[in-house]
Formats: sequence, structure tokens, C-alpha cells
Amino acid sequence: MQYFVQQMVNGLTLGSIYGLIAIGYTMVYGIIGMINFAHGDIFMLGAFVALIVFLILTAMFYSVPVVVALLIMMVVAMLMTSLYNWTIEKVAYRPLRGSFRLAPLITAIGMSIALSNFVQVTQGPRNKPIPPMVSTVYNVGGISISLKQIIIVIVTVSLLALFWYLVNKTSLGRAQRACEQDRKMAALLGIDVDRTISITFIMGAALAAVAGTLFLMYYGVVAFSDGFVPGVKAFTAAVLGGIGSLPGAMLGGLMIGFIESMWSAYFSIDYKDVAAFSILAIVLIFLPSGILGRPEVEKV
Repeated sequence: MQYFVQQMVNGLTLGSIYGLIAIGYTMVYGIIGMINFAHGDIFMLGAFVALIVFLILTAMFYSVPVVVALLIMMVVAMLMTSLYNWTIEKVAYRPLRGSFRLAPLITAIGMSIALSNFVQVTQGPRNKPIPPMVSTVYNVGGISISLKQIIIVIVTVSLLALFWYLVNKTSLGRAQRACEQDRKMAALLGIDVDRTISITFIMGAALAAVAGTLFLMYYGVVAFSDGFVPGVKAFTAAVLGGIGSLPGAMLGGLMIGFIESMWSAYFSIDYKDVAAFSILAIVLIFLPSGILGRPEVEKV
């Protein structure tokens, strides 16, 4: 029983990271109906920016409190990824917004490859490790819970609550929901659609940057290729939970995390990805819109 609970804790931690990335996917899709496949590499870029900031802090200062270091890493990573995502939305996605649906998809894949190769060229192909930032581990009834796992869960819950409030209770959220329903009508009502979409891309990038920083803190290593697999799994989580739903994205992330953790513990770790995608296929057969998703109504 202790082993089962331990794997649940590990799955909760991993699922929280997937959920943060998935929210970025679901916010962009909810407004413009487009999958930003560069989002996984935005997550990877956030981890690398956090790594560089950490190395600069440790080189400049003899000792920096962990909380301060993490906060600075997150803020700088959020700024850099937001700037990049805002740029690619304006340069690569906006001109294709009214074209056939395949064009933005190809562009998104191209931006993903470009960013991945840029990081590979500038930072090198090898894994980049950092010293352990948080090493405290608590033993609760024979179950090991590390401080970094607690930090990841607290940050995730806080950000989910904050973004839920922004989307449902603020004027920005109302503008986003209006653009989701009908962009032309929203523009006629005085909403700056381009600005709203840009802000949504920035918000998604900020969440991916936080996820990248937490990923770096948790695993202590990052590579240029780390954007692909977590990005695909986060997209899977968004679809599984119901793409377009913030709680659904987080629920899907937690489900993917639990499935991976349990399958790795009781079966073969080599097939944990197969298990996660198999569950996705089964759910979509019976719930095509996802667990918390709403059926799409075609406008006529």
C-alpha cells in the first residue's frame, strides 16, 4: 500500500507539470481553434532560460536563498518565453489566421523545429545538469515526499486558481471567451481581437516557462530535445481532459502522470507512453470531446 501511495505522489508531481503545459495548448485552441505545436519547445526554452539564470546567480553571488533563486528564474523565463511566443504569433501565425486550416499547423511545426535547432546550436546537444536546488525529503508514514514535489503541487494549484479567475472573472477573460465564441462579432463589439489573442499566447508561454523551471528543479537536467515528448504528452492531456477547458487540461495532465507512474511501477517502464496514449484512444472513442470538453457546435 505504501508503494502504491508513493507512486500516486510521483504521478501527482509529474501530472502537475503536464497540466501546466496543457493549459497553454487549451487556451490557444479555445480562442483561435489552432494547435500551437511550438508550445512544447517553449516549455524547453523556459527550462534553458531558468538554467542560464541559475548559473548566473550562482556565479555572481556566493549564496542565494532557494526561494529567491526560483522566483528570479521563473520571472526571467516567463519574460523570455512570452516575448518569443508573442513574436511567433505576430510573425508566423497571425498572417495565416484566415487561411486553410493546414497552413497554421505546418507553420507551428516549423517554428517548433526552428526553436529546437536554435537551442541545440547555441547550447549544444548534450544534457545540461545543475546541482540539486532542493534536497529536503520528508518521510510520512513510510512515504517519501520531497520538498520540491510540494513546491510543484503548490505552484500548480495556485496558477490554476489564478488563471481560472482571470478567464472567468475579469474583462480580459470575457474578451477571450467572446473571441472563442465568435471573433467577428467580438470585433464588432469593440474587442481588440489581435491584442486578446496575443495576450493569450503570452499567458500560455508564461505557464510553459513555469513548468520548464519546475521541470529543471525536479529533474536537475535539461536538453534541447526535452520539448518534444513533454509537449506531445501535454497535448494529449489537453485532448484527454477536453481541449478548451482549463480544469480539463489539468485533469488530463494528472491522468497522464498517474498512468505513467503506475504503469512504470507495476509493469514495464518501456511501455508507459503506449499505456498513456492507449487510454487517450479509449476515452476519445466513448467521449470524442474529452472528459470535460463540450461538443463543438458548428456555426452556420
